Amino acid sequence: MDAVATISWIVAFVLTTVVVTGLVGRIGWSAPVALVIVGGAVSFVPAVPQIQVEPDLILYGILPPLLFAAAIRTSLVDIRARRDSILLLSVGLVAFTVVTVGFATLLLVPAITVAAAFAFAAVIAPTDAIAVTAIAGRLKLPRRVVTILEGESLLNDATALVALNAAIAAIISVVEPTEVALDFVLAVVVGMAVGLAVGWVVSLVRSRLHSAVLDTSLTLVTPFAAFLIGQFLHGSGVLAVVIAGLYLGFRAPWVASAEARVAERLNWRTIQFLLENAVFLFIGLNLRGILAGAMTTGPGLWQTVVICAGILLALVASRFAWVMATTLLYRKGPARLRERGWAWGSGVAVASAGVRGVVTLAAVFLLPPETPSRSYLQFLAFVVVVASLVGGLALPWIIRRLKLPAPSFTQELTERRLLMVEARQAGIDRLDEEEVTPDEQHVADLLRGDAGFLGETLDEYGPDASIPQLEAKLRLRSAMLEAERAAVLRARIEGRFQEPAIVAALQAIDAEETALRAQFPRPD
Repeated sequence: MDAVATISWIVAFVLTTVVVTGLVGRIGWSAPVALVIVGGAVSFVPAVPQIQVEPDLILYGILPPLLFAAAIRTSLVDIRARRDSILLLSVGLVAFTVVTVGFATLLLVPAITVAAAFAFAAVIAPTDAIAVTAIAGRLKLPRRVVTILEGESLLNDATALVALNAAIAAIISVVEPTEVALDFVLAVVVGMAVGLAVGWVVSLVRSRLHSAVLDTSLTLVTPFAAFLIGQFLHGSGVLAVVIAGLYLGFRAPWVASAEARVAERLNWRTIQFLLENAVFLFIGLNLRGILAGAMTTGPGLWQTVVICAGILLALVASRFAWVMATTLLYRKGPARLRERGWAWGSGVAVASAGVRGVVTLAAVFLLPPETPSRSYLQFLAFVVVVASLVGGLALPWIIRRLKLPAPSFTQELTERRLLMVEARQAGIDRLDEEEVTPDEQHVADLLRGDAGFLGETLDEYGPDASIPQLEAKLRLRSAMLEAERAAVLRARIEGRFQEPAIVAALQAIDAEETALRAQFPRPD
């Protein structure tokens, strides 16, 4: 395929992703399910070539930006507040799933090795919070459930892929269990250390950059750098990306400019949207090839139906068993755990949200050619993802039946207003500390009263005086915004407001500062 044809197919691929996602969003359907269906239908069109992607392209090109985009948008504060429950799900549940589903696969699939069964279980172990959100639509889940699901989805990707790497090593060569365990520990420790180191270095550099373009360029290469360094040092590149993203997302208000943070949010939301949805379309386009491979290596239609049903049952049962056992532990365990427990209904909601998505679709192509029944396992992973997406359509019905309390938007709005009042007062206090010349006093009075400064300045002083007045506004209002941001960050550290209020306040301050700087842009 020549360059022009390749570019044409890429453009068609992106346009299809955007159009399908936009259309199904208007009618309230699930975008992941629709994209898989569209891709699957298109794969049988004779003019459409069969897409083959190298595993390294998935591992090094798609997973790092996907994980980083999710990490920088995840609240480190919320994860630390619920770290015990998130770790139980993202580490404990993944390990439990790999063992139970691995043995189930070993019993159900003919001529498969233990390593291959565990590798397949690691592939289908991680859940996808984006897919859960897309399926649930506008149905509002309790804030705690959302935090747990998002934290689980982010960290269990790393856990599952570390387990997958260990299983792949066992497929390729003979390894001892102790060697696998040591490699696992080394991957985790080195991956976390690399992630922290990369996050710290990038934060240090960002604090010295005054150009949003340079800042954005740096963040675009950060996930790939973290991944490559982690892999080179025999650690988990995936975990390095996640830790670096969490660290940079938390440190951004201190080290990056408002313009850079606004650009970062928009850029990574766009990247995440394209990659998340493109992978669903991509797996659909592989349906023809996957089916052909499954028919060649599979045991037959009815036995395949039994195998699919057995694996899905083992997957669902293992998640419900672990989540319900965790819920029981929190409700009946030590006093410290009981204080942090959740209701049985919340446990059912978390257990029901076991939708598989992008990481499973990407990771299944990492299985090496030496894997027994590789094509058949890819087909089974495809079935698991599609079945979980379709089954996830029942999630809104389940949530309604559980009668879980919806987030109190009145309370959240009240918190945001109280926080902004506190921040505005900090800004006024800072304004009172600034030295103001007689010519700038009118500017200070207008800022103190939060008046419509630009129009009033032009009307009162005329065009000749507008530039000095606007320069004064830039200096004084920038000082106020700096004090307001500091007040919000201090409130975050003290834990006096929930994270949604903190994020909303920081974004509002960033938006105002970006608009203010646009009046006097500095060259990059």
